[in-house]
Amino acid sequence: MRWHKRLLAAGAVTAVALTAAACAGGKVRGAEGSPQPGTSSAGTTDATFVYVPNLDVVTDWDPASSYSNEIIAMQNVYESLTRYNPQTKKAEPRLATSWTSSPDGKTWTFTLRSGAKFHTGKPVDAAAAKASIERTMKIGQGAAYIWGAVDKIEAKDPTTLVFTLKYPTALDLVASAGYASYVYDTSATSDDLKKWFGEGHDAGSGPYTIDTWQKGQETELTLKAFDGYWGGWDGAHYKKIAYRVTPELTTAWQLLQRGEVSFVERLNPQLYAQASGTPSVQTSQTPSFQNLLTLFNTANGPLKDVRLRQAVQKAIDYDGLVAALKGAGVPASGLVPEGLLGFTPGQTPKQDLAGAEALLKEAGYGPGGKQLDLSLTYAQGDADQEVLVTLLSSALDKLNVKLSAKPLQWTTQWDQGKAKDPAKRQDIFVMYWYPDYADAYSWFVNVIHSADPVSFNLSYLKDDAIDKEIDSLPELTATDKAAAEKAYADLQTKIIGEKAAVAVPYVQNYQRAYAKSVQGYADNPAYPNVVFAYDLKPGA
Repeated sequence: MRWHKRLLAAGAVTAVALTAAACAGGKVRGAEGSPQPGTSSAGTTDATFVYVPNLDVVTDWDPASSYSNEIIAMQNVYESLTRYNPQTKKAEPRLATSWTSSPDGKTWTFTLRSGAKFHTGKPVDAAAAKASIERTMKIGQGAAYIWGAVDKIEAKDPTTLVFTLKYPTALDLVASAGYASYVYDTSATSDDLKKWFGEGHDAGSGPYTIDTWQKGQETELTLKAFDGYWGGWDGAHYKKIAYRVTPELTTAWQLLQRGEVSFVERLNPQLYAQASGTPSVQTSQTPSFQNLLTLFNTANGPLKDVRLRQAVQKAIDYDGLVAALKGAGVPASGLVPEGLLGFTPGQTPKQDLAGAEALLKEAGYGPGGKQLDLSLTYAQGDADQEVLVTLLSSALDKLNVKLSAKPLQWTTQWDQGKAKDPAKRQDIFVMYWYPDYADAYSWFVNVIHSADPVSFNLSYLKDDAIDKEIDSLPELTATDKAAAEKAYADLQTKIIGEKAAVAVPYVQNYQRAYAKSVQGYADNPAYPNVVFAYDLKPGA
């Protein structure tokens, strides 16, 4: 899933956990002895950065298939060839120090960093990078599709990695993906590697390695500094990270005020306003690449009628929802958030109850007609999604439409959406989405493109022409950006307007609250909810 995403639904948070988004069940207290303290003063060697998610952290430890909330930990444990820089909007060095592409965009050569090693002690060389990416491609789960253009990988020498592509694509951006781009030691065990990962082991090269993992405990996961990290540990750094799962936002806020935690991923508007006026706390608000989707069942049930899907689109109180979020959301314009190629301005939807009523009446429903009954599932514990559901239920009630909305934990919601019996699936599926790397393709290939079995394409849209257009996007993006922009705009007109497969109520702004002692924090929208703890400095 994804925190939302895949997404778990970020609970009151939102998010990604996406798996963007998810669920939030109660948690028992952390095991005795698990780290509960906040940050130590600068200069100490055991400073701990305590991150408060509201959802379970780990669903899949395998870096090949991981596709959910664990991104917040794994981006500190594993590294990719490159990392996206939101200021320059380009990839920057990580395990690769430089790269070049051929004029036709089909051959990419990466020069790897000398001296990097895995937590297993083995060197991070071109052969190891080739083996990990090939394993990820072979397993073919999670976001492995990002390597779809790759025909062949060669390790020319220990620091030279060459990719030959089937078609041009921006491989430097692909290599910066939040999922499926990790370089790891495939020889970490002689036993079953997937099973070994699942037991809580890691084979990354990042600044931190797994210390403890206790599924279901409040402090679910702790990471510790990897002494052999290529970046070194000179100066002030957090030597430990603890992930303390706290479903209740009020509890998270109290822990932050008491100095027991360092970083709260999300607060509701009321608590965020309090945090903004609290001297011991810092806050930040940053635009994201994450939006909320309401996916309509185009294949079964009453919403098989496109008129009814369009009616529900028109019933959403887009402006009222954004106002209620008090800065945590901004109006959407199509499927693609601003800042990515494919963003199409001028497509911001507005509520139109008269238009909705006319469409309902045309289909035999609405005031004076038959009552329309619809089912909706959304993330348990997600305050923002609850606002959407409340406003939509109220609007539909005036139109003689009864909305039965059910909050569910992510895995339960997703399982219902993928039910083999179509009659058991919901009419409307609410979840977050964000891209796997800084490119809009993820919304289209994952959420819109037809797939069998069903995965995240929870509108169940099947349209060969749309699928074909989606398949052309990576090459167009690499070879003709103007044509790619047009293709994205045309697709959004078809998917949102003509097919009415989805509505996009808003795009999130990330609202963070963290201790005054945390120095150097900056959000990176390409890695939702990730704190790169190595880049921070613990202060007094």
